[in-house]
Amino acid sequence: MQTRRDFLKLAALLSGAAGVSGFVPDSIQRAYAIAPEPGSTWLDAEHVVILMQENRSFDHALGMLRGVRGFNDPRAIHLPNGNSVFVQTDKAGISYAPWRLDMHDTRITWMGSIPHSRNSQVDAWSEGRHDGWIDAKRSWYPDYKHIPMTMGHYTREDLPFYYALADAFTVCDQNYCGIMTSTTPNRSCFWTGTVRDRQSADSRVFMRNDQYLQGGGMVWKTYPERLQEAGVSWKFYQNDMMNSGLGGEHDAWLGNFGCNLLEFFAAYNIEAYSGYVKEQQQEIAHYTTELANLEGEVSQATDPDKIDDLKSRMTYAQKRIAECKAALKNSGEPRYRQLTTQQKALFHAAFVTNAGDPDYHTLESLPFANDGKQLIMNVPKGDILYQFRKDVETGNLPTISWLTAPENFSDHPVSPWYGAWYVSEVMDILTKNPDVWKKTIFVLTYDENDGYFDHAPSFVAADPKRSWTGGASTGIDTGLEYTYKEDELVQGVPEKEARTGPIGMGFRVPMIIASPWSRGGWVNSQLFDHTSTLMFLEQFVQLKFGKTVREENISAWRRAISGNLTSVFRPYDPKEPELDFLNRDQFVIGIQKARYKEIPSNYKPLNAAGIAEINGSPADSPRMPRQEPGIRRACAIPYELRVEGGLSEDGAAFELRMTAGDTLFGNGAAGAPFNIYLRSLKQGTEGEIDGMRAATWAVRAGDTLTQQFPLALFEDAKYAIDVHGPNGFYRSFRGSQAAHPLQIHLEYEERAGRYTGNVRVHLLNTSGQSIKAMIEDDSLGSRVQSHEVQPGREKVVTLHLSRSHSWYDFTVKAAGSDEEASFAGHVETGRSSFSDPRMGGLV
Repeated sequence: MQTRRDFLKLAALLSGAAGVSGFVPDSIQRAYAIAPEPGSTWLDAEHVVILMQENRSFDHALGMLRGVRGFNDPRAIHLPNGNSVFVQTDKAGISYAPWRLDMHDTRITWMGSIPHSRNSQVDAWSEGRHDGWIDAKRSWYPDYKHIPMTMGHYTREDLPFYYALADAFTVCDQNYCGIMTSTTPNRSCFWTGTVRDRQSADSRVFMRNDQYLQGGGMVWKTYPERLQEAGVSWKFYQNDMMNSGLGGEHDAWLGNFGCNLLEFFAAYNIEAYSGYVKEQQQEIAHYTTELANLEGEVSQATDPDKIDDLKSRMTYAQKRIAECKAALKNSGEPRYRQLTTQQKALFHAAFVTNAGDPDYHTLESLPFANDGKQLIMNVPKGDILYQFRKDVETGNLPTISWLTAPENFSDHPVSPWYGAWYVSEVMDILTKNPDVWKKTIFVLTYDENDGYFDHAPSFVAADPKRSWTGGASTGIDTGLEYTYKEDELVQGVPEKEARTGPIGMGFRVPMIIASPWSRGGWVNSQLFDHTSTLMFLEQFVQLKFGKTVREENISAWRRAISGNLTSVFRPYDPKEPELDFLNRDQFVIGIQKARYKEIPSNYKPLNAAGIAEINGSPADSPRMPRQEPGIRRACAIPYELRVEGGLSEDGAAFELRMTAGDTLFGNGAAGAPFNIYLRSLKQGTEGEIDGMRAATWAVRAGDTLTQQFPLALFEDAKYAIDVHGPNGFYRSFRGSQAAHPLQIHLEYEERAGRYTGNVRVHLLNTSGQSIKAMIEDDSLGSRVQSHEVQPGREKVVTLHLSRSHSWYDFTVKAAGSDEEASFAGHVETGRSSFSDPRMGGLV
């Protein structure tokens, strides 16, 4: 095991204190070097190890990584005001672009979290406009409110371990948190597939942390229960429970931060845990003291609003005291003796702690020097991965393992960023024995984005009460994925916090999957969310053991559009290229020292010229972060996405046809959501704000949805419609009610029943005069083709995309017409490819 001194040194290094861009820890090098049998697949794995960390958005953590959809995204959306999504503006009219958070030379990692509650997440989403980030995410701390922290991001120099992990294995850049809210509901989605107590649109929805933390006793079924019933082995590892009675600094270093969701479900009987009694006693003492203080404040207060607030807090304190006293009547050892054999099995699997380590509740001091001063900090004395390590070493690792870190190792912004050490130690444990790693899949993900900006807009469920918000394929009830302010008020949510909005998805979060079958520094760009991990476990258990363990709480909407992670994996190929990293063994205690640095100040408001530069080309603007150049290998993903548009037969509407095909991939084909942005709308149009409205349509694999938008919605009947789908899929249509004799159709070129990777552009002239059509191709640089299309004839133009790895990006215009159509995306052929060269700065 690591000593406390080893831990602190490695934590500082892995968190970026050394600023080493080429550093690769031994655990990653070792994992990459361990090869399974040639031709083996992910189904040869025997262990799936899953770690969900805390509160980081994708752009914030990995937006600078080479070859992912980060700050160089050439198809980022534009806001209602016409600005790039990378230009966020507050209510005072001040605009900011993403800016670097320097972990070494500022105290940023000591500046705490920023708002990420349900109301702040919905406000940032802003009915799909994605323009509310600055004001919704201002820091709670008065000294930091003026800093646009939400727009802050890290680089490889700050987070070398995570970048090295992504470079060695597979990063998922279209992975979204499941719920548009904070930690605990997202963890509910991760372990149960839902935040509803029943799968009915009139059921209660649990969208806030305190509804779990203070209520407890949730009754709907969790996935671990289903595994237990099927006889599939599993464990949930932590140093100790939230309900352990540790308190204070000990809890931050040694508890589980409340991140084991199973504590809140009645089936697991957390009340039988030995530390539960002490925890409840501490709660009673805390709220008794608070109640006395509040009574004193009420007696001195004169402002009616303050008195009402104090009395409300008193009522809550009284409620908590009563609840804790009631819980104590049947807890601890007496409660444990009452459990059945089955209940005890669930209890022991869910609450695996390090009680076997005599120091698992102990901290010890560590001295260090900073600017000539001798300082002391506390660190764990015991091994916070003791039992997990022991089970790996003794061959007792179950089929499915979940881990949760203490607060200080969780990556949550409330704590300094020591989490990389925890992840590295898990990797170290798993890779020390090659026979274990050859049979293991390790999934690292995050519960939600905290308050940190991500440029990729959410794909959300449509509101069935407001048709303009979108829709879904027949049989998909989007009402299961929507919740309303009125219902929240009934549940006791304060008026100022209650919101109407989609339950999911939330915003993008990092996911890296490390295994012998995901090696090589790849990117996977299929749409995933928190239920994707459950759907992967369904597949793994079914194909591995022949047992059907289905999570019935996952909605049809999520199953239609979210992948099951299997596209991440490839049969092991010994010809795969080796890593080309430099090794560096420097270390300092930088994270602790950064506590005494100045607050960051390198953010700057944008002027008009800076905004114009970003709007013109974010990747070329000096005011934007410079994402690492280059491309990376990309997984084959099962998309056959098509969106076509044109005037309706009567010319009164523009008609979109959205398809998620299944011709090539059959039963393995993926459905997809499409975000539709209507621009240049007439003021007062339903759902219109600042001339735009956003909507999402979810299309099941093998289905086509057709939607008409009356031209009367648009100013001067001039339509402007943008369509965004997963993995950079994009369509744009501009024009008016005037005659459009040029019809444009895009198809993927086929040969022998397979897609070649090229596209064919069909240009049909329905008029009696010849038309000059121009194709502006940006796939490999700006090239313009001019084609004369004769009256009543069709011309087919093939765009050969081998040099761009089957990425296309072109616009078709007809001379003398205001008609314009743009097409961008990737042709999926069933074979692996590369990320977008244009995004990689190679074009």
